Amino acid sequence: MNFIKTKIPDVIIIEPKIYGDHRGYFFESFNLKTFNEKVIKTDFVQDNESKSSRGVLRGLHFQKPPYAQAKLVRCIKGCVLDVAVDIRVGSPTYGQHVTVELSEDNKRQLFVPRGFAHGYSVLSEEAIFAYKVDNWYKPEYDSGIIWNDTDLGIDWQLENDSIKLSEKDSNLLVFKDLKSSFNY
Repeated sequence: MNFIKTKIPDVIIIEPKIYGDHRGYFFESFNLKTFNEKVIKTDFVQDNESKSSRGVLRGLHFQKPPYAQAKLVRCIKGCVLDVAVDIRVGSPTYGQHVTVELSEDNKRQLFVPRGFAHGYSVLSEEAIFAYKVDNWYKPEYDSGIIWNDTDLGIDWQLENDSIKLSEKDSNLLVFKDLKSSFNY
């Protein structure tokens, strides 16, 4: 596996070694020992999967402490634009974001640490998105930032009128009103 630091060093792209032949391909998508050595020591407790159509935007989500979650995300089918926003107070990259295209073709994964808001937009006709989390979901600790926050200036690579949101994601906070519980 190749571990690539992004402009926010704690957010890491993971590229697997893919072995292919006339039958198809094989790759190791996760190895706890290697992950603990190269990224961070963690214990993932749950795997999640979602299916979405083109134009769906999910996020930007995070859970507040003590139920904050780190995520290891990937797109199994289709293509998404994945986004991680640093919400750690005192961080030199506070309010900055990383965008990475994850697809069934590139088989990249993205590690999103605790202290980041996370979201993605579906760029293909359909996408299946999978991710591991290192803490349990607690709805009362759930929070987020509105997708089109002007202070963040995220280009979701979709036309605004084609974006499909949940009711929850339509009513999230703007970044400047965020009272982050995360410290750098």
